[in-house]
Amino acid sequence: MSNSVTSERFCFSVDTLSLIRKHAGSTFVIKYGGSAMKSKSSQLNVIHDIALLYLLGIKVILVHGGGFLINDWLFKLNIKPKFQRGLRVTDANTMQVVEMVLSGYVNKNLISLLNQNDIPAVGLSGKDANLVIAVPLSQNSNDFTGDVHQINLKVLSTLLSNNFLPVISSIASDLRGYTYNLNADTLAGSIASAIKADKLILLTDTPGILYNVNDNSSLIKNINLNKIYDLKSTGAIKDGMIPKVDSCIHALNNNVPAVHIIDGRVRYALLYELLTNDRIGSMLVA
Repeated sequence: MSNSVTSERFCFSVDTLSLIRKHAGSTFVIKYGGSAMKSKSSQLNVIHDIALLYLLGIKVILVHGGGFLINDWLFKLNIKPKFQRGLRVTDANTMQVVEMVLSGYVNKNLISLLNQNDIPAVGLSGKDANLVIAVPLSQNSNDFTGDVHQINLKVLSTLLSNNFLPVISSIASDLRGYTYNLNADTLAGSIASAIKADKLILLTDTPGILYNVNDNSSLIKNINLNKIYDLKSTGAIKDGMIPKVDSCIHALNNNVPAVHIIDGRVRYALLYELLTNDRIGSMLVA
């Protein structure tokens, strides 16, 4: 990675002004989670970058996870976290912890940081105004890991048209009122598809899609669906990257023009990815 990317300042390129003009008025769905949330300073940096995008006239929907904090609280309560194919297995006790951590702590902390930057943010979960209707992923009645069944666009459209920035935790209810834990990448992809976003951006703790998961220099900066399918079939995409890539595929197959996977721990990652032509992560297109 070049020194300019990791410097203390974002360096405007000759392309920046034209990219600002191009993106003004666009709708971006940004998913924020993973280890990119662990550092307080990194979290502040991400919020500052999102605030700048908002002030440049870009409509932002922020979807968040917070898996590391969920795990911390599960360990405190002597509950062992369980995962299958990159997705959390969520029993009834785990579900209570997930909801308290995501909707009660992480969501309100992000809202507070955005408000401190004079950004009118509104905190939501999928439960609010039936924003998201969930369905269970498992046949097991004690597994409350869910999938997205339906998105209520009216809620999001109303907020965006009044210049609010929605911040959404990945919790939702089904039609019977049972609460489910949704993978935040999956939720972000579904929201981007439903609202016909111009971009879906996954802020995570990896540089992007790699040919070799053990070699960050093998980053693939530009990739299309055919190549994504090839990498999935060879096992190059695995573990927690599976739901990320699946959400990208869903978005691209539902008319979202471009998806970006970038390392949210890198200073100015969002700005370099979106406001320069060099970029630092992976851009996926159909």
